[in-house]
Amino acid sequence: GVAGARGLLCLLSDRIDRDVLDAAGPGLKVISTLSVGFDHLALDEIKKRGIRVGYTPDVLTDATAELTVALLLSACRRLPEAAEQVRSGGWTTWKPLWMCGHGLSDSTVGIIGLGRIGQAVARRLKPFGVRKFLYTGSGPKPESAAEFGAEFVPLTRLAEESDFVVVTCALTPATQGVCNKDFFGRMKKTSVFVNTSRGAVVNQEDLYDALASGQIAAAGLDVTTPEPLPTDHPLLSLKNCVILPHIGSATYATRSTMAVLAANNLLAGLRGEPMPHELKL
Repeated sequence: GVAGARGLLCLLSDRIDRDVLDAAGPGLKVISTLSVGFDHLALDEIKKRGIRVGYTPDVLTDATAELTVALLLSACRRLPEAAEQVRSGGWTTWKPLWMCGHGLSDSTVGIIGLGRIGQAVARRLKPFGVRKFLYTGSGPKPESAAEFGAEFVPLTRLAEESDFVVVTCALTPATQGVCNKDFFGRMKKTSVFVNTSRGAVVNQEDLYDALASGQIAAAGLDVTTPEPLPTDHPLLSLKNCVILPHIGSATYATRSTMAVLAANNLLAGLRGEPMPHELKL
């Protein structure tokens, strides 16, 4: 249905590759994606053809940061596991160490990718009494980091020193599979891993092994590979892994704002005008 289209409006679940671009034909001038991520777009091919791209950053930052904090708390304080105990009759009498988890107070939080969402997460975690923030990424961001007194460190040191690891980076060739066996092997046995960026940043087999063997305490994932995750996936058999169906931006207000922005990007692109949010290719 894309043949002859001048513009495309797509979701992050739509792979816009060479085949789609060929099918659309030479008249395609603009692609607008209802997402902040753009790893589903064949950017090299799009750039080669002179096609403009609109996306929806900023408007989903707060919603995604809120969800990241909720997921972190759910994993570290074992909320789904505890709720299941209430339903299944596992809640009997009070026991000193039953359902104990790990708290944020006086902890070290490591953030992989201190961009808009990473900063928004740090801003929300700071009042919980986090002692220290570490971050890693393509380079230091002293101005952004100053608000949290965050220290730029290599990935290996972030893994070794963090009580909580939060992944909020973009998926690029440099970040693909970066959270792997070596990474999890360096983490503390009491540490909690949270990913709300893209599933492919994580080697899921290595994460399963780390969780199943007790190498790390728990994980919370809002993103997986593939999506949706098959119901028989090994990660879903683990009590110490909380998995959500990619709902980072899922508030009514945010999704509505994203939709309007994506439509306005598309219309501006078709008119040959500056887009509200254009991806610089």
